[in-house]
Amino acid sequence: MASSTRDQPEQTVPGSDTESLAKTQERVTRIRRRLERLIGIAATEGNTLTALRNGDEIFPAMLAAVRSAEYTVDMMTFVYWRGDIAREFARALAERARAGVRVRLLLDGFGSRLIEKDLLEEMKETGVQVAWFRKPLALSPFKQNHRCHRKVLVVDEQTAFTGGVGIAEEWCGDARNEHEWRDTHVEVRGPAVNGVAAAFAQNWAECHDELFDDCDRFVPHSPQGGAVVQVVRGSASFGWQDMQTLLRVVLESAEDRFRLATAYFSPDVYFIDLLCATARRGVEVEILLPGPHTDKRVCQLAGQHHYENLIACGVKIYQYQPTMLHTKVITVDGVAALVGSTNFNRRSLDHDEEIMLAALDQEFTAILDSHFDNDLKAATLIREGRWKRRSVLQRAREVAVMPIRRFL
Repeated sequence: MASSTRDQPEQTVPGSDTESLAKTQERVTRIRRRLERLIGIAATEGNTLTALRNGDEIFPAMLAAVRSAEYTVDMMTFVYWRGDIAREFARALAERARAGVRVRLLLDGFGSRLIEKDLLEEMKETGVQVAWFRKPLALSPFKQNHRCHRKVLVVDEQTAFTGGVGIAEEWCGDARNEHEWRDTHVEVRGPAVNGVAAAFAQNWAECHDELFDDCDRFVPHSPQGGAVVQVVRGSASFGWQDMQTLLRVVLESAEDRFRLATAYFSPDVYFIDLLCATARRGVEVEILLPGPHTDKRVCQLAGQHHYENLIACGVKIYQYQPTMLHTKVITVDGVAALVGSTNFNRRSLDHDEEIMLAALDQEFTAILDSHFDNDLKAATLIREGRWKRRSVLQRAREVAVMPIRRFL
C-alpha cells in the first residue's frame, strides 16, 4: 500500500526560503553548541534583549528601572565620575533605599575614584550599601592591576542591564559631538538575568561579608522572548580565560561576516593572526575603532602598530570621527552578537573582570548591524597605501608603546 504524502520527509528546494532558513538554524545551533561545550556555560532560552544606543536611550531606561524597584537594586560600575547624571543616579538609588528597597552599589576602587564625596555620603545615609572593589592603597602591587570593568544593573531580579556605559556626563547625549560619547548598552529580561546577577554576586562576594539576605527572593524566570543568551564572565587570572575562548569561537565560526566595534584595540599577536586568518578564508572582517577622539592615545598607538598587517590580509579598519567610540559589540554572520564590557585588548582579556552577552537572535543582531552601518557613515576607512606612508614619528610612537602593550 502506497504511503500518504504526510509520511514523506519534507524536501528542501535548493535556493528556497526553506533551505535558507535551515542553513541559518544549522549555523545558530553550531555556534551555540560550540560556545556551551567550550566555555561550559549553558545558554538560556526565552529572553528579550533591547539594544540601547547612547546616553539619551541608556540612562532613561536604567533610571526608570531603578525608580520602579520594589525589592532589590544591585549595581556595579567601573566608572562613576561627575556631572548631573552622576547626581541623578545617586539620588535615585538613595530614594529607593529610603523607601525600604535593598540597594547595593559596587564601585571599582580605581575607575570610580573621582566620584563626588557628598554623593557617597548621601547614599550611605539613606541606607545604600556601598562597597569598593580593590582600592589601590589597600592592595598588594600585584592585585592593583586587576580591575572590575563590569557594568551591571539588576532590578528586582527581573530586569538587567549591561554594556559599555559609565556613570558620567561624557556618556550623556546622542554622540552629536566630541563631548557626547558613542556607546551601546542592553536591557535583558528573562532567564539570562540570572547570569548577569551572578556577575555582580561574584565581585560583591569579594568586597562584602553578606552575599544575600531576606530581600533576595530567588524568583524563577518565565519566558520573555525568543533570544538565546549565554552570559560569559571574564576574570583576572593567569592562562587562557573564558573571554578569550568566546572571541576565538566566534572568529573561527564566522562564515560570511565578522564585525567588531571596540573602544580599545590592542590584542596580542595570537588574535591579530586569528583576525587575518578569518579574513583570508573569505570572511568579510570589519573593525570600527576610535579616530581623532580617544581617551587612551597610548592604547590606540599599540593597536595601530598592527594596522598594516591586518589591512594586507583584507581586514577593513574604520576610525569613527564625531566623538569617542566606547562600544564593545561584535556581530557574526547576521545571526550572533556579543555585547558587554569587554574590549579587544590585553587589559580586558588578561587583567580585568568583564561580562559579555553572547546572543543568538537574528532580530537583535540585525539592530546592532544597523547601528554599525550608521556608524560607518561617520567613519573613515584606513587605506593601505596611505597607511604605509604614515610618518616616521607615527611609526616611532607605535614602537615606543610596545613594551607596555600587555597592560593596555
